[in-house]
Amino acid sequence: MKGTVYKSTGSWYSVKAEDGTFYECRIKGKFRLKGIKSTNPVSVGDLVTFDIEDQGDEVRGVITDIEERKNYIIRKSVNLSKQTHIIAANLDEVFLLVTLNNPPTSTSFIDRFLVTSEAYGIPAILLFNKIDSYKDEELDEVKYLAAMYREIGYKCLGISAVSGKNVDKVKELMKGKTSMFSGHSGVGKSTLVNAIEPNLDLKTKQISEQHLQGKHTTTFAEMFDLEFGAQIIDTPGIKGFGIVDMEKEEIGGYFPEFFKLKNECKFNNCLHIDEPHCAVKKALDENEIAWSRYRSYVQMVNGEQENYRVDIYGEK
Repeated sequence: MKGTVYKSTGSWYSVKAEDGTFYECRIKGKFRLKGIKSTNPVSVGDLVTFDIEDQGDEVRGVITDIEERKNYIIRKSVNLSKQTHIIAANLDEVFLLVTLNNPPTSTSFIDRFLVTSEAYGIPAILLFNKIDSYKDEELDEVKYLAAMYREIGYKCLGISAVSGKNVDKVKELMKGKTSMFSGHSGVGKSTLVNAIEPNLDLKTKQISEQHLQGKHTTTFAEMFDLEFGAQIIDTPGIKGFGIVDMEKEEIGGYFPEFFKLKNECKFNNCLHIDEPHCAVKKALDENEIAWSRYRSYVQMVNGEQENYRVDIYGEK
């Protein structure tokens, strides 16, 4: 039988068969995908083949094969730095929820997420949430950020999951697609999903005032069918994205505004850091490229770990 993985709890997988029936499935024996050192060989969104096993009163499945993924999005495993954790597979788009504060989302975090989505071929959309709660000067900062990312080519929306502002526009973008919501814990992912589809009633929790970070409400990634003809993958809150499986020479290719200028650099292998006659550095000096983006790029090339508490409007 064939089906789609809707939930993974580490050892068991909830698989929706082609006829709409859900089966609890496990993996038989050692199951590893070629070329991917992952802590989870099967992820939400995977298309799988499975066999049915009768165990007394229970009908269970055994996953025997995974179809080739059109894409997937990964992060570094929390405990094993050399391994990766596949968050979801076969996505049509990914939404990153961004909040200016409560909790703060740094441009470094946004850029790492966008580079990861570029690298794995998944269109990314930025949702600036909680805009109903900002003061005028904070709204100006959000507008500045959104304008910066729009100029690069990313779709940006200002929304409020609580008041419902622009939630209809998010739904329109999701129709007929499999989407993933991501972002720090507490940015309002579950609240937004509930606003989009109230019947799901996903758990939400308040921000921890002591740390201004959300408490984890989603333990495992899970896919849901929505009534307006879409699928959503809800994911655990993540603190940061490690850049995985990228050589420093290729990172610039995942910054669209750098990639456009690549052929204008004197050297084909220009890293845009110390080389002379670099078109990217020239554009930076002429304020045609955002300093925050360049700073994120240098951090990634140098292998620096992202500091997700960094002030997004800090010194150049």
